Amino acid sequence: MKLVCSLALTLCIASSLSAEPIEIGSRLELFVDDFLIEKMSGDLSHQVQQPTPHEVTIVTDKPWEGNTCAYYTIFQDGDIYRMYYRGSHADEKTQKSLHPEVTCYAESTDGIHWTKPNLGLFAWEGSKENNIVWNGIGTHCFVPFKDTNPDCPPEAKYKAISRGRPQGKKGLYVFQSPDGIRWSLMHDEPVITEGAFDSQNLAFWNPHTKQYVDFHRTFTNGVRDIMTCTSDDFVTWTKPVLLKYPDAPHQHLYTNAIRSYDRAPHLLIGFPTRYLPKDSQVEPIFMSSRDGLTFKRYDTPVVPRDAPEDRQGNRSNYMVHGLVEIPSQPGRMSVFATEAYYVGPDTRVRRFSYRTDGFVAINAGDKGGELLTKPFTFKGSKLVLNYKAAEGGLVQVELQNADGSPVQGCTMDDCKKLTGDSSGQAVNWKGGSDALKKLAGKPVRLRFSVNHADLFAFQFVE
Repeated sequence: MKLVCSLALTLCIASSLSAEPIEIGSRLELFVDDFLIEKMSGDLSHQVQQPTPHEVTIVTDKPWEGNTCAYYTIFQDGDIYRMYYRGSHADEKTQKSLHPEVTCYAESTDGIHWTKPNLGLFAWEGSKENNIVWNGIGTHCFVPFKDTNPDCPPEAKYKAISRGRPQGKKGLYVFQSPDGIRWSLMHDEPVITEGAFDSQNLAFWNPHTKQYVDFHRTFTNGVRDIMTCTSDDFVTWTKPVLLKYPDAPHQHLYTNAIRSYDRAPHLLIGFPTRYLPKDSQVEPIFMSSRDGLTFKRYDTPVVPRDAPEDRQGNRSNYMVHGLVEIPSQPGRMSVFATEAYYVGPDTRVRRFSYRTDGFVAINAGDKGGELLTKPFTFKGSKLVLNYKAAEGGLVQVELQNADGSPVQGCTMDDCKKLTGDSSGQAVNWKGGSDALKKLAGKPVRLRFSVNHADLFAFQFVE
């Protein structure tokens, strides 16, 4: 058996040597997919993580809001957090709308406590004392973002995309704003017309590809699906194409909540909401991509329907489009999910949090195991890990040449055992940082030994 395993590993290494090494430089690499993994052995597996539930952050209790408020978007903008969402209300039995849809706005200084400012922009029953931020084309699913394109003009520093269908001109319309509050159409006609659009369609500037990218709803053989296209100016878009999910079942995906991951912009992460047509329940899951087209999608819900609370009902567990850091919770990243859709006079948004970069772990079971990376090149003089070891657990790392031979002074035996819990622990070898400095820019591998621990990410730094 050992001979067979050794031969398999030798063949695996020989095959990878014929390929160009992956250039990772000093970028952060998360173990959300198999991209950098050559081989895993023993009791190791990818394990999607579930965020910790916290407090309810907002309740939609205003007359222009109601029990079908939805399609929330949250992002940090300097010292404040901005939230946009649909204000709507429906009869619980007939599910018919009881008042027109509007787009509402809330803001926060800490990401936990939110206020609904009186914007004075649009009248509701004769008064402009409300937080309605938009009441034109697109109120059903208005999704804004702050444009980080360095060439963005001041009048379009904030952009949005939303479904519209005036006079039969169905499609996605685009909007601009100088301040995130006062909005106007960028173009009188829909800019994307291929799709279904009855969802939280979204777009943003991708700093890695230096293009605008859109992700929107469509149907494939009667199943809710996601399409994507790109643009250089936010008005002229490429022909949409379907996302791909190798080895994942064809399931209804309602919202997509895809974003560029700020800490590692070469990665896209998403929290699509899986729709269960039998009882109209929904549950968010996790996926990631490196090209914006092919996604590694996990089946385990990240916010299960038994999370607190009122998530079992019709469409009562959407993931909010947003991922932010909260000042009072260093080392954590907050996401949000909805609850109590249709069932009461209003809906709620609850905050959840992940450890930083902790969406998916390489989890070591009782027997532990090893992970070998593909050959790559790096920049830096120090390797840091994000990991969490249980009591008695540990992580060790060996630095190898591309051919699989250990680097002198950086073998597994030379590595100080990593225990406890850290999101940025430096790996210490007897060979010290000099060995790393000499290998910067040259093809190398990492061999991880993981026992009773979760491994989330690694990065080479100066």
